[in-house]
Amino acid sequence: MNTSVKIGNIEFKNPVTTASGTFGSGMEYADFYDLSCLGAVTTKGVASVPWQGNPTPRIAETYGGMLNAIGLQNPGVDVFIHRDIPFLRQYDTRIIVNVVGKTVEDYCEVVERLADCDVDLLEINISCPNVKEGGIAFGQNARRVEEITSEIKKRAKQPIIMKLSPNVTDITEMAKAAEAGGADALSLINTLTGMKIDIHRRTFVLANKTGGLSGPAIKPVAVRMVYQTANAVKLPIIGMGGIRNAEDALEFIMAGATMVAVGTANFMYPTAAREVAEGIRQYMTAYGIEDINTLIGCVSDR
Repeated sequence: MNTSVKIGNIEFKNPVTTASGTFGSGMEYADFYDLSCLGAVTTKGVASVPWQGNPTPRIAETYGGMLNAIGLQNPGVDVFIHRDIPFLRQYDTRIIVNVVGKTVEDYCEVVERLADCDVDLLEINISCPNVKEGGIAFGQNARRVEEITSEIKKRAKQPIIMKLSPNVTDITEMAKAAEAGGADALSLINTLTGMKIDIHRRTFVLANKTGGLSGPAIKPVAVRMVYQTANAVKLPIIGMGGIRNAEDALEFIMAGATMVAVGTANFMYPTAAREVAEGIRQYMTAYGIEDINTLIGCVSDR
């Protein structure tokens, strides 16, 4: 039975990774299981300098999910290089580094710092607010998506994955822009913008007022966007958004995703990503599927 998949020239033992911001660099989760059972670990966002993140409260539970306004708090690329990469290299799994920034220069600085590091792919989080464009996220303007993708591609030694925001009119327009800019792959979806109000205190639950909605509530939206994108571009896709089990993961794969990322479920079940990988194998055995690649996009039009 073959569970391996490829993005570019990088092979993964199975199609399961973690969603950035839900797994750190795996240090806490390594107490629960061997990270070598995952196709890859996708790290928390890494910036050129330490980011403090947003003020608290910055997490709120919702029906079928959660809102977060963490603000991409992270210790910066120097700490990541010296602490996190050596930790992850103890395990037989690929390393996908999520890169964040507030300007194109910020992104490029991190990409250049990681160029000679022992990591496998870079996931570029273009849902960050672009401080030079009035705070609008890079990923909400197709022209900017193509430009930032092109600039990063010039500097990156590893394949780049552009992480797309769902908070747009047409996800395929952004996907095509990333493809035109030279992206090696796409990941989607990032969180949907949401809000929660405390009716007793008559104020916003989150200090930031809005936050990113994740969890099972967004899965149907995510599957639809993966399907649309798979039929609009030729790039491999990492699908994510509300995956709790192998059944959820297989929906994304059949819609056209080459890999899947487990996110919010990690907070509820620390072994969720491992169980998704095991469940995919069990499904393949039950249905006599010899190669996971035959399921990728099996319901798509491509």
